[in-house]
Amino acid sequence: MSRRMPIFVVLAAALCALSGFFSRPASESAAVEAFGRLPVLAEGRIKPLDSVARSTLLVIQGRQRVVAPDGTELAPDQWLLDALFRPERADSYRTFVVDNTDLLLLIGKNDENLAIRYKSTGQQLAAILDILPTRQRRMSFNEIAPYIPEVEAQYKLAEAVEAQARTPFQSAVVQLYGDLSRYVRIRRCLQPDGSADFLGELLHLQEALPDGIEAVRAKQAGKPHDEAKAEALIEEGKRFIAMSDGTDILAIAPDAGEGPSAWRNAGQALLGSFARGDVDTSVLAYAGMGYAWRRGDEASFAHIVKMYGDSLARRFPAQVRKARVETVFNAAEPFYSCMLIYLAAFFFAALSWLRWAEPARVSAWGLVALAWALATAGIATRMWLEGRPPVTNLYSSALFIGWGSVALCLVLEASFKNAIGSAAAGAIGFATLMIAHHLALAGDTLEMMRAVLDSNFWLGTHVVVVTIGYASTFLAGMLAVIYVLRGVFTSTLDRGTADSLSRMVYGIVCFATLFSFAGTTLGGIWADQSWGRFWGWDPKENGALIIVIWNALILHARWAGIVRQRGLMGLAIFGNIVTSWSWFGTNMLGIGLHSYGFTQAAFWWLSAFIASQLALIALCATPLERWRSFRA
Repeated sequence: MSRRMPIFVVLAAALCALSGFFSRPASESAAVEAFGRLPVLAEGRIKPLDSVARSTLLVIQGRQRVVAPDGTELAPDQWLLDALFRPERADSYRTFVVDNTDLLLLIGKNDENLAIRYKSTGQQLAAILDILPTRQRRMSFNEIAPYIPEVEAQYKLAEAVEAQARTPFQSAVVQLYGDLSRYVRIRRCLQPDGSADFLGELLHLQEALPDGIEAVRAKQAGKPHDEAKAEALIEEGKRFIAMSDGTDILAIAPDAGEGPSAWRNAGQALLGSFARGDVDTSVLAYAGMGYAWRRGDEASFAHIVKMYGDSLARRFPAQVRKARVETVFNAAEPFYSCMLIYLAAFFFAALSWLRWAEPARVSAWGLVALAWALATAGIATRMWLEGRPPVTNLYSSALFIGWGSVALCLVLEASFKNAIGSAAAGAIGFATLMIAHHLALAGDTLEMMRAVLDSNFWLGTHVVVVTIGYASTFLAGMLAVIYVLRGVFTSTLDRGTADSLSRMVYGIVCFATLFSFAGTTLGGIWADQSWGRFWGWDPKENGALIIVIWNALILHARWAGIVRQRGLMGLAIFGNIVTSWSWFGTNMLGIGLHSYGFTQAAFWWLSAFIASQLALIALCATPLERWRSFRA
């Protein structure tokens, strides 16, 4: 049984992870899935509607799951279809998160109307024990709509204040206003507000268009004309202008003969109909989908989606293929599976120090290898979809730092076979993927590159090399954390294990010094080519230099005999602080060419992380006789 245990554990994890690639939510039909695969141009790149739905939901509510008022759980694509074609229904879904007390009062909420009243005794008991929520924190658009003028007025006041100086109320107002604006842009993507039968309106326009255009031209030329027809067409134009200005999602593919970048939104395509003399067929296709969806006509909806999807596939095979792969990738959520597998690997590694040493150790190593392989496939897929090297933004840097650290851990575990490498891999892999998950709440993670970053060569050299430096410095710090926690709180850190950990940390710091120095130097060369100067004391540049200096300091302190084993560990743990500051802290200063803006939540998490590392350093400095592992 002990020999079969690792095989069973890894095989079970692999089956659970791979099942995501072949399963579909029970409430989502094949037609809805096909609709989600349709490509659009949004946020600077061509992506499937499924990605639009998922990223929008993550931004406005922090999750992809939507629950209807009747308790039915909707897939993201179903929510998107309702938002596009049945907004009166989508407006009733609780998708806006409001936690700030003052903002709740502004939109008419208080303890009485926020209280959740459970019917069953079991649910009431669970609410008393804080297992179930007692207050509603998700609001529907219908609940907030009457107070939008007040929210907008407060938003205008808060917008003028720098992010670092905003009060919690102002930050909450800015967030809510942005979420409402994003939702309204979705609603106006394919049909105007208040349209009950947009397909019928377009078919009527198709018939009236020739006479209407002739009447408008005659009116402009001062000739006799049918005033009613001219005014009707002008009013339609005003509606289409409002549609065009009200959304940034370009859902209408280019016509034959146009380039692949000539995507338009539905309003722009309809305005172009006045010049062509007929209604754009892509808009008619979407209007037909909306008509069938509103009526619940599944067969007609599936037929129109297939016809339109096939026409796009003939004209833009590469974009449609990528949209299909991205949709499968979204549904499979490989990084979420990796996160759970890393957590299981850490559990088995810790178990190996208590009992079932070899089976649990091999199981942990197998789980780490499985999660790393899955993460490798996920990162490779993102690279193919984006056409870029692995690190292009903060989200992808979190993925890559975890990936690189785990790769080093696999080598360490293969060399030392003491489960320490697997434990470190599980902890770092889980933590970095958790960070990536929270970074995904900011929107599309495959965003378009900023102009200065639009260089695959430097993204593949400087950014990748310096990120490997981050990853290895973090790994050295994590190994040091394991040393301290095992030594202070358990009796499992014997002399042999302590010496192994010391050798691991030393070797990883040497590796980190090389890559952080090389990455920083390459960054200077890129800066010289882009900005005409090698070094400008930008906060991010300073952060990278501090990492190099700190790693060099650790090595020199060790070589000179200034620190011994525990001193080495304390310095390595402080390397976590240095690296986290360079990775995240410099981005939130609001100054410099590498600043991505202040984020209050990230600031507090960073502060908590730094405090935890300082506490661990203090533990490391406690007298040796207080360490359980080294007591006489």
